Amino acid sequence: MKVVLLFGTLVLLISLNVPIGIALGLATTVTLMLVSKVPLIIIAQNAFAALDSFPLMAIPFFILAGNLMRYGGVSRRLLNFANSLVGFLTGGLAMVTTLACMFFAAISGSGPATVSAIGSFMIPAMKEKNYNEGFAAAITAAAGSIGVIIPPSIPFVIYGVVTGASVGALFLAGIVPGIIIGVGLMIASYIISKKSGYTGDIVKPSLSRVVSSFKEAVFALLVPVIILGGIYGGIFTPTEAAVVGVVYALIVGIFIHKELGYKEIYESFRDSVLINGATTFMIGLSISFANFLTMEQVPASVGNTLLTISDSPIVILILINLFLLFVGCFIDNISSCIILAPILLPIVTKLGMDPVQFGVVMTINLATGFVTPPYGANLFIASAVAGIPVEKISRYIIPFIIAMLVALILTTYIPGISLFLPRLLLK
Repeated sequence: MKVVLLFGTLVLLISLNVPIGIALGLATTVTLMLVSKVPLIIIAQNAFAALDSFPLMAIPFFILAGNLMRYGGVSRRLLNFANSLVGFLTGGLAMVTTLACMFFAAISGSGPATVSAIGSFMIPAMKEKNYNEGFAAAITAAAGSIGVIIPPSIPFVIYGVVTGASVGALFLAGIVPGIIIGVGLMIASYIISKKSGYTGDIVKPSLSRVVSSFKEAVFALLVPVIILGGIYGGIFTPTEAAVVGVVYALIVGIFIHKELGYKEIYESFRDSVLINGATTFMIGLSISFANFLTMEQVPASVGNTLLTISDSPIVILILINLFLLFVGCFIDNISSCIILAPILLPIVTKLGMDPVQFGVVMTINLATGFVTPPYGANLFIASAVAGIPVEKISRYIIPFIIAMLVALILTTYIPGISLFLPRLLLK
């Protein structure tokens, strides 16, 4: 009865377009008031206790570092470098968009931020070259999803905090799957561009052009080297790495690129405060919701139910993936991870799946939700940048979703794809 009321209230509130953080808090409050003797104060206690976490401090700093890089001219330099590498190919601008999103993913840790930073340049550029505007917005939205898979990744930090998995190992585990998704999106772009007649850059590729654009982008490309190198070299933790990223972004933007003035710094901090405020509020109430589920032993009952359906790991993993893909259509990545990771992790570990591998699988599933209606945060951002309705983007997003699903299947059933680098570098 309690669980039915809890989820029924949550679904009702979400269907009424109540913000997900408020919906989670209200659903928990209503359930505690009507059918539980647990005092309401536990919601606030759980929320504040959950937020009192050193690893969670990485989130605002990664958000700020990404914004400082975006306002400091990094996006444009990454785009120029990507263009020198792949701009000459069929569908060159779509290729550039994907590669630039992969580069920016190694800075921002956020899917929507990646779409905003790269899309503001590339969607108008593609429209100017007579690319279909729906296609231009769709590839940008899909490629932006890589922002939460290639490290640093905010959802990986959340998953690590919730499950106790190593954030450093998760960062390493996301590299190869993120590259696979990027390659898959490029292949899909090439096929579509070939049929649609989208040609590449008329300027022929040259080593001098690559070297020149690399020199301009080198300080941006050093960000993941510094952050990941520092983490795995034992110099600093992921949270400290996020702070280093902020300091580095300020130095590069102010003194090297000289594009970060008072106005840009103010806008970077303003955007970061707004995003982090909403994120933190959502995380706290999500954890209260998840703790109530644990009190009611929902994770154990769901696990037992799934294991009675089939004893085949292949079938159970298919069911879990389908479930996560469905949830990703309606609930954001962070809330879904906090609520579902404690429920699903015991199930997959019984099947022999490593918690780090499952963290990557779960993130890819929920990242696909960035480009699937009705939630689709990346779709809405791409829609705003392109100035077209989401419905017009949705028909072009299907091939890119298929490419992401292929990467998901490979990551689910071939553990080495995600675990190769952690096992190699974290012995």
